[in-house]
Amino acid sequence: MDANQNNINDQSELRARGNWNEVKGKAKQQWGNLTDDDLEYAEGKQDEWFGKLQHKTGQTVDEIKDWFHRNF
Repeated sequence: MDANQNNINDQSELRARGNWNEVKGKAKQQWGNLTDDDLEYAEGKQDEWFGKLQHKTGQTVDEIKDWFHRNF
């Protein structure tokens, strides 16, 4: 299910929120130039957040979402 229509499975999203420090650590290992500020997520600003990650990593939003799907 995708209640907030963000193309991320709700169970994956809940798991990621529960382990956010682990998620941030793995993301910073994957993309070494990310900071804690880059990974600060604000509810309702998902598009802006993915845009920031896209800019910092050089990957597409779909590639970033795929990485989150594979890892969490």
